[in-house]
Amino acid sequence: MMNQALHNWKRTSLWAIVCLLAISLLSGCGRAAEPTPAQQGGKTEGAAASNDAVRKIKHAMGETEIKGTPQRVVILTNEGTEALLALGVKPVGAVRSWTGNPWYEHIKNDMNGVTMVGEESQPNMELIASLKPDLIIGNKLRNEKIYEQLKAIAPTIESETLRGEWKTNFRLYAEALNKQAEGEKIIADFDKRIADFRSKAGDKLKETVSVVRFMAGKTRIYYSDTFTGVIFKEIGIARPATKSKETFADEITKERLPEVDADRLFYFTYETGDSKASKTEEEWINDPLWKNLNVVKNGKAIKVDDAIWNTAGGVRAANLLLDQLYKIYDIK
Repeated sequence: MMNQALHNWKRTSLWAIVCLLAISLLSGCGRAAEPTPAQQGGKTEGAAASNDAVRKIKHAMGETEIKGTPQRVVILTNEGTEALLALGVKPVGAVRSWTGNPWYEHIKNDMNGVTMVGEESQPNMELIASLKPDLIIGNKLRNEKIYEQLKAIAPTIESETLRGEWKTNFRLYAEALNKQAEGEKIIADFDKRIADFRSKAGDKLKETVSVVRFMAGKTRIYYSDTFTGVIFKEIGIARPATKSKETFADEITKERLPEVDADRLFYFTYETGDSKASKTEEEWINDPLWKNLNVVKNGKAIKVDDAIWNTAGGVRAANLLLDQLYKIYDIK
């Protein structure tokens, strides 16, 4: 009996030891399976906290709190769409380009899959809300009246103006997107190109330049406070006395055509698909008053793309405009 009891005790003890060893091994395996900060992509607790940090962005409508880096952005201006693309951010929603179907030719390849959320002058609120954005970017000039509705959908910032100087808006958008460093590099690269053009152009900058835009039933002279005008001013391109006003544009009649005469003339046409602006262009450039301009007779009146030279108004258009100026001025 005693031997049997001893045998049973030994067998029970051995089984208990085996179980303890198994539990210990399983516990060790469980701990080894936990990912380290490096295995988690190098994100430490501090980095995670930084990514979730709340930033306060001052803008035209006040101050908005944005958490971390936005991933689902809706953009409500054409120039803002260009800013996002330049910063490597594809929006989930964007307003239609002023011309194009629905995007400008120079951005359409990068807009595949982006939802068109109405016109810049009238965005579709229900469509915007359905996209579940974590940031909406608008403009006070366009969206001041619907700001409260927009910020009820998602944190919303608005730039102040859409005239001329795109860099101010670009910096605001870069800050909101948590991409200030990338934004400053893009601006610095553009400024270097401006300086390069200016240094190589030499006396060509003394040639006076006029800018004309044809629209449906009207024609304008464009001055300094325009997208093109600001870039010309940065480069140092001369403007005729009547075209150097610190203002936007004048609508003119044919009788005022002599005012657009210069050493060079750039003109573009805002064609939306109904051919009305194209008809205005055709009527004016075939008029004897146009043909009698010295700049026309000298072959220095050049038609350029309206989207790039005026309507798009963003960083991509600015660089494409510079590309064209390099060719037109024959600067290497």
